[in-house]
Amino acid sequence: MVTILDDYIAKHPGSAQRYVEASELFPGGVTHDTRYAQPFPLFMTHGEGPLKWDVDGNEYIDYVSGHGALLLGHSHPAIAEAVSKQILRGTHLGASTDEEVRWANAIKALMPSIEKLRFHSSGTEATLMAMRLARAYTGKNKVIKLQDHFHGWHDYAMAGSDRSAPGIPEATWGTMVIVPSGDLAAVEDVIKRDPDIAAIILEPTGAHFGQLPFDISNYLKGLRELTTESGVILIFDEVVTGFRASPGGAQERYAVSPDLTTLAKILAGGLPGGAVGGKADIINMIAHRNDPDWDNTHRVYHPGTFNGNPLSAVAGATALEMIASQPINENADAMANKLKAGLNDILGRLEIPGHVHGIASMLHVVLADCD
Repeated sequence: MVTILDDYIAKHPGSAQRYVEASELFPGGVTHDTRYAQPFPLFMTHGEGPLKWDVDGNEYIDYVSGHGALLLGHSHPAIAEAVSKQILRGTHLGASTDEEVRWANAIKALMPSIEKLRFHSSGTEATLMAMRLARAYTGKNKVIKLQDHFHGWHDYAMAGSDRSAPGIPEATWGTMVIVPSGDLAAVEDVIKRDPDIAAIILEPTGAHFGQLPFDISNYLKGLRELTTESGVILIFDEVVTGFRASPGGAQERYAVSPDLTTLAKILAGGLPGGAVGGKADIINMIAHRNDPDWDNTHRVYHPGTFNGNPLSAVAGATALEMIASQPINENADAMANKLKAGLNDILGRLEIPGHVHGIASMLHVVLADCD
């Protein structure tokens, strides 16, 4: 009897061969933890629309959409044209450009809570800067993080994670306060007991917070009320939900405005890019004032070789302008709802204990233990 594993190995000899060489070059043979697979991961050659192909010519539907970065699909003609034109003009000009201004305006048009912003090269950088800004602005040291919410791989973000984290000093985690996800009373208790809380950071829904059905709307509104009363900075990590939960992200969907928002993935139209934006007085902690004392002692330092680079800027601006003017989200949500209904129907017909749920074009498959 041919097993699923036997079939996998038979269909992917090219990937198996390449994995041998990759294992000599990369730890685990991969460049991203979630790409690790046994007996070997798949090696892809190209993608178009919802499809991608591996080195052996096998075709796949990319339900993960490039780690969530491709709301428009692979190789969208408008993105490809914009990037191709910019390549001929320069990939990295090392200076301010019209493209970064256009990109920022496209973000602000979709997310009114963002008064000012700074670009980064990834979501991990964005969440790290958001925490630093909150600490600098409030003069306080600690940040509340919800259990198992994902904010990248930097030291602070790994606190409260179920992943191994050797190499992170315990003193770092002493500045992070972990509370149960969805427990408003726990957040309130920490804020009342500890006067050193600068901010709370969370996924407003999405990859981790959305894994189980939950009254997210009232929870977010409760957090907004609580943080406003206490002066704690509310940070929405919309790296996953930004421009996907709705054109304006989870904050538009649930009508809750955070103080700071972190963005990546869809933000850059399929290229590398991140951003942190929000209230101007907080973001302006990065601004120069031409005052030596402020600039050298109090200002939040923020370099970054590829911040706002023109390739990411034109791809991101093009994507966000399309999201703002076309039914991109509506179409993606409709396809996700069709997939959700179909999967739930299959689970029911096969009598497999579990269900599929989610919002917008983010789905979660929950299965019970099967005999």
